[in-house]
Amino acid sequence: MINFDYLRVTTPKAAVDAIVTNRNAQWIAGGTNLIDLMKKGVVEPQKLVDITNLPLKEIKKTSNKFSIGAMALNSDVADNELVQKEYPLLSLALKAGASQQLRNMATVGGNMMQRTRCPYFYNIDMPCNKRQPGSGCGALKGFNRMHAIFGASDKCIAVHPSDMCVALVTLDATVVVTGPKGERRIPFQDFHRLPGELPQKDNTLERGELITAVELPDQPFKKNVHYLKIRDRSSYAFALVSVAVAIDMQNGKMNQVRLGMGGVAHKPWRLKEAENFLTGKAPSEPVFREAAKLAMRGAKGYGHNNFKLKLGPNTIVEALIKATATS
Repeated sequence: MINFDYLRVTTPKAAVDAIVTNRNAQWIAGGTNLIDLMKKGVVEPQKLVDITNLPLKEIKKTSNKFSIGAMALNSDVADNELVQKEYPLLSLALKAGASQQLRNMATVGGNMMQRTRCPYFYNIDMPCNKRQPGSGCGALKGFNRMHAIFGASDKCIAVHPSDMCVALVTLDATVVVTGPKGERRIPFQDFHRLPGELPQKDNTLERGELITAVELPDQPFKKNVHYLKIRDRSSYAFALVSVAVAIDMQNGKMNQVRLGMGGVAHKPWRLKEAENFLTGKAPSEPVFREAAKLAMRGAKGYGHNNFKLKLGPNTIVEALIKATATS
């Protein structure tokens, strides 16, 4: 790890100014991902700007939305009574992620900003367009068991590792950011990017923009929800495939449906075609299997991850069954 300067700030403006005035500076909060990247030489910031004291930890409900500060800890959000009551899917997804120790350090904003766990990205001796643009994608013809089946390009087939973000895209969250040009709101489904020709860009933030909060609209998804994460071991492992389900049941039919997947794309993956198909129908396994077929349209394996083409639809069906079984 290289030597670096350290600065602690206490206001969002000071945080933004510190990054804008030094292109080699980087924010640090819990550091659960950044420190690993620095140790391995993947990133080498000359200055770390500590934002842990920013007043952005509040979790609150207003008349028409729910706001979670970017500095709120993952564990605090998962255990918050209001979150468990109003947005139980988010609590389930957070508790499926990482370990309790990491959740006690990781922040909401940091979770959103974490980098892929692709081994070619982490190994500085390997080609990786995300780490070193133009060097190639080692995973394309290498060991790609954990990699994308949706939205990939010949430049990158890495996946986004977050569980929390799968729930947030499923629940139609909005990201609130502040930067040199002021405040703006980004629909969560537009926050993270597909790799395209610029795999080094994980999201749509502009230089100096700081996440200050995540907002969730009022929703009816308080009972029939489920987060199913398929992984190699039950403790501290990233998803091979995960599925988030939120359903509003009315008179025995699925009045509103929200579906998201993780472990399958460069960004949290929303299944809108399957949602539309399920809406208005009574829950049943044949209906769920048809929805899963629609959800998997366009999926493509790269060799070692071909098993995801079967695991994906099976996980969707199981998650839907478990969500609708809730009485």
